[in-house]
Amino acid sequence: MDLASVKDLKGVLRPNFFHGYATAAAQIEGAWNKDGKGLSIWDTFGHTPGRISDGSNADDATRAYDFYHEDVALMKSYGVNAYRFSLAWSRIIPLGGREDPVNEQGIQFYNNLINELLKNGITPFVTLFHWDTPQELEDRYGGMLNQNAYTADFVRYARVCFERFGDRVKHWITYNEPGVYTLAGYAAGVHAPGRSSFRDRNDEGDSSTEPFTVAHTEIVSHAHVARLYREEFQPQQKGTIGITLHGNWSEPWDEQDPRDQEAAERAREFEISWFADPIYKTGDYPASMRAQLGDRLPKFTAEESKLVLGSSEFYGMNTYTTFFVRHKDTPPDINDHKGNVEIHDENKQGTPRGEETDTEWLRAAPWGFRKLLNWIWKRYQTPIYMTENGTTAKGETAPTPEVLNDQFRIKFFEGYVGNALARAVKEDGIDIRSYFAWTFTDNWEWAAGYKDRFGCTFIEFESENKIRHPKQSAYYLDKLFKHLIRES
Repeated sequence: MDLASVKDLKGVLRPNFFHGYATAAAQIEGAWNKDGKGLSIWDTFGHTPGRISDGSNADDATRAYDFYHEDVALMKSYGVNAYRFSLAWSRIIPLGGREDPVNEQGIQFYNNLINELLKNGITPFVTLFHWDTPQELEDRYGGMLNQNAYTADFVRYARVCFERFGDRVKHWITYNEPGVYTLAGYAAGVHAPGRSSFRDRNDEGDSSTEPFTVAHTEIVSHAHVARLYREEFQPQQKGTIGITLHGNWSEPWDEQDPRDQEAAERAREFEISWFADPIYKTGDYPASMRAQLGDRLPKFTAEESKLVLGSSEFYGMNTYTTFFVRHKDTPPDINDHKGNVEIHDENKQGTPRGEETDTEWLRAAPWGFRKLLNWIWKRYQTPIYMTENGTTAKGETAPTPEVLNDQFRIKFFEGYVGNALARAVKEDGIDIRSYFAWTFTDNWEWAAGYKDRFGCTFIEFESENKIRHPKQSAYYLDKLFKHLIRES
């Protein structure tokens, strides 16, 4: 665990830099129907044959619901000072709606977790929504396809959370990766709720319109919740609120071709600026999206635009990899959501985008990460909280000494945290205030089931107690941040 490559970066990060792990309730908690919890769309999806690649579900997941004491102690041993987790909406309000009863057992669980974190000197970062809409709201009115009904229910849920946890929680995130939720669930139909135009895959849905309707609902409902917090809770609770957006770096396939340069910029706008421009820049969608999508892209009312612009107090950023992007000469398909581009693993010269992992779409490319940090900082000029970044590694099937000494993941963190993030702070002047690795333990990785292991802790999923085995990458991150963070 040599720090030679970052020797010159000692103390470049702010003294109050937050570092730890990010998780999602649906992927770790288990206890899917325990202590009054209602169904979420992922409970339904996971129990539908053929939806999850390994045939699994998250009924038990890592049993974080049962073992939160042990998990917090393990996190403390990893040296973290923060932990980002999500609340399961259907554990707090089982039916989800604004008139539906609150589940006090669910409230108690999250109170216990928050208190345990604080007792151990770990700052909670709480995400309200990490893809698990209550199933009842999907059944009642189509969930996010009904903006007015859904927004009222989401605002009430947020109010309950602010009232019950806001005296101790000072860092709130409304949505995690609304774009991924939207595209995987409503364009491709491979995630819950499983809607698309592709009838061999989904019985219902329209990939040409629904993703943009759902995204609009997410943006506007986020802004309503942010306004609620700022007006009614922030003056007393003194916290901050924002949103976390996904986005990978798009690099021109032929860097000398202006058409590929334009295509790469357009791809970044379709993926990132779709959400970020309305919230941080203009109060409206990018012109490139409007040009391609026309009236299929919703229009913000004047009131919505005003509400949305400036509604996030920080830029929550999730990123994993880089792609090469090439222009197309043919008109866009009606179901296209990428900006009418080709995506490649190699550029014109045959150079690969990065080293392969155990996950097809993910290749380690810290060079692209630094470019992305600069692009986001230049475009949005908002303090960045890195809220997710991590990797799988090949061959992690058993907790052998070689697997637990996860050199590939250590190399990934060295590249992304040391030689990209820290240098972006020191040399590019970017204001970055946190880094949350994805993820604390191996987990249920949505439609990939238990095959994709992102954890810095190996989980024996076949064991009753989901036995945990620390990987060396967890201790490397501790050592790395001790080196990078300036003493106050």
